[in-house]
Amino acid sequence: MKVAVLVFPGSNCDRDLKVAFERAGAQVSMVWHKDTALPDGTDLVGVPGGFSYGDYLRCGAIAANSPICRAVVGHAERGGYVLGVCNGFQILTETGLLPGALLRNAGLKYVCKPVDLRVSTTDSAFTRGYKPGSSITVPIAHHDGNYFADAATLDRLEGEDRVAFTYVENPNGSTRDIAGVLSANRRVLGMMPHPERMAEPEHGGTDGAAMFAGLVDALAHA
Repeated sequence: MKVAVLVFPGSNCDRDLKVAFERAGAQVSMVWHKDTALPDGTDLVGVPGGFSYGDYLRCGAIAANSPICRAVVGHAERGGYVLGVCNGFQILTETGLLPGALLRNAGLKYVCKPVDLRVSTTDSAFTRGYKPGSSITVPIAHHDGNYFADAATLDRLEGEDRVAFTYVENPNGSTRDIAGVLSANRRVLGMMPHPERMAEPEHGGTDGAAMFAGLVDALAHA
């Protein structure tokens, strides 16, 4: 399985994402934001957390218009897999690959702490490594993680089983406690919590590791 991890000015979780995928057995390439194409044979694109372009204008808005993101949109439209974490989730909503928007946290403060998530669906390559309804602990670190969408969109996400994770105790005001959502073809996931920061024992837990292991296994046998 070949993974391309994007790097923007302000990315700070790109190498964490790379290590998590490598530990799961993937081949990983780092791809600069000014590149216009993904490496040949890319199966999955990882869009990491951080503060791309310093969060100027709007979180993820400038990055979404970078040369490499045009290639990512094309990759997704061809049925390729994409994982966006934190700022990566914000970027994916800005590109239109995922619905909704990430707003300022309800408490108007940056929040950085481990949180408990409920696995809302296991019907995706991203979540197949978990048990339905199980609770996992994964860190968050964001100022604009308050997921918002209109009622019709939220009803559609829930009705199509496209809510991947919800917060057990909502830390940021996200509508209906949503922490992560899937695209209509279930091959694009955006989530605010950081599974790559809970992927090995030295992190204090390994609840994030099942995501990367499940992805590598699913795509290796696709």
